[in-house]
Amino acid sequence: MAYTRLSPRVLFGAVVVLVGVLLLASTTGVYDTGRLLVYVPSLLILVGLVSLVTDWRGNLGGSLLLIVLGGVWQAVALDLLTWGEAVAYWPVLLILFGLSLVLGRLGTRAVGTDDDWLDLLAVLGGRVARATSQTFRGADTTVVFGGIDLDLRDAEVVDPPARIDVRAVFGGVELAVPRDWNVRLDVVPVLGAAEDERLRTERDHEAVDLVVGGFVAFGGVSVTD
Repeated sequence: MAYTRLSPRVLFGAVVVLVGVLLLASTTGVYDTGRLLVYVPSLLILVGLVSLVTDWRGNLGGSLLLIVLGGVWQAVALDLLTWGEAVAYWPVLLILFGLSLVLGRLGTRAVGTDDDWLDLLAVLGGRVARATSQTFRGADTTVVFGGIDLDLRDAEVVDPPARIDVRAVFGGVELAVPRDWNVRLDVVPVLGAAEDERLRTERDHEAVDLVVGGFVAFGGVSVTD
């Protein structure tokens, strides 16, 4: 029997459904779920932990962000902390983002050429890049208040899957890939979105050619052709 890996996106969707059911039961008077709703923030912590275990390198920043936000929200909900006290610690988010950039690079690159692996940064602006390597392995993309457009349509992957790690805050990454590539999105969106906008076509193989991981907050990641 085939094993299906638990996706943080699927788990997050299940959490949204569960919260919706609890709210519906409360608003319709079927059951008083007020006591259960107090612990809803803990579900964010659960999603963050699953994301961290699934792919700590790619999803480190988004996972820690979910865990911290869920923990603070839960502490406030249980009257252990006030929002005023929590705001004083907002620089922790900057620290987590910086750690995700530093630790996320550990073990990322193997032996190869600069063309095989791209390192792209866009801060307060945009960047357009094109990969033409015939042995493309992946890329690191970091966006802060900006955007990156990466064209992979002339690249080839000889040792699939290639991997692109995305770390975007108030910005986005757009990837143009060949239509026949199988792309798996493992991005954790925090008040953002990640989607494959290509038209559906029949693939001549089931193997994954490209994995897009990481996190995006207040932005988006899109795959086009």
